[in-house]
Amino acid sequence: MINKLYLQKKDMFLSLSIKEIASTFMVLFAIIDITGSIPVILDVKSKGNEIKPLSAVLGSFFVFVVFLFAGERLLSLFGVDIESFAVAGAIIILVLAIEMILGVEIMQYKDAPKGSATIVPLIFPLIAGAGALTTILSLRAEFHIVNILVGLALNMIVVYLVLRNLDRVERIFGKSTIYVLRKFFGIILLAIALKLFLSNVVLMFK
Repeated sequence: MINKLYLQKKDMFLSLSIKEIASTFMVLFAIIDITGSIPVILDVKSKGNEIKPLSAVLGSFFVFVVFLFAGERLLSLFGVDIESFAVAGAIIILVLAIEMILGVEIMQYKDAPKGSATIVPLIFPLIAGAGALTTILSLRAEFHIVNILVGLALNMIVVYLVLRNLDRVERIFGKSTIYVLRKFFGIILLAIALKLFLSNVVLMFK
């Protein structure tokens, strides 16, 4: 039993990849786009809604982890494999990229249930939205789980720091810089979407 746990830990350590962690971090950072959401979050806050950074980050991380480990089982109930889901995820990422680059709103959230601002719209859909959840399962088809978890945890740290310092972040970066960052990561997402789509389409037809 002890040897088995030791081998599992050793395997996990050997599976660590700076490249995969960096790729996961960049993809999720672009998808979550917490810097691009600053104006929206500030608007929610200005209406008297309380923003709880720690609760938002822990809640989002929990949702991501549950979907990462149980998402595939949920998909199997509907007879969908991870490659097909990854292709669907690539299409959603493509839509998000178009939104970010062109400044249009394609995905609507007007019918979202009302509730605490920390949950709606902060946790969902701004942080752990449909695009991000689809992306994290799509990444599982490409990277080792331990690297995805590390990349996700790093993103949650960034999200927490941004939420804790909303006013300061806006002053430091400025609206024009946030605008440019949104466009830049939109182009990155577009390239990622094409890569995910092509690589998983090939696997589907093997």
